[in-house]
Amino acid sequence: MNIKPLADRVLILPAPAEEKTIGGIIIPDTAKEKPLKGEVIAAGNGTKDEEMVLKVGDQVLYGKYAGTEIELDSTKYLIMRQSDVLAVLG
Repeated sequence: MNIKPLADRVLILPAPAEEKTIGGIIIPDTAKEKPLKGEVIAAGNGTKDEEMVLKVGDQVLYGKYAGTEIELDSTKYLIMRQSDVLAVLG
């Protein structure tokens, strides 16, 4: 994969959704909550007004409806603005 986000955008690999069962019933993928954390895979250079503070490898939290989902090499990623990221984990 060779993708470079532009300006203040980052490419995030979402953490896998947790598998849950309720009394032996497996919840289908469509009913699972989307994960709200992931890893920064690629980052732009920022803009003249906003410096890029995120870097590749950062574990981040983001909003439920943040970003645009894209699929590359049969893997789903999110691309979003740096300002859509809520926090960097540890």
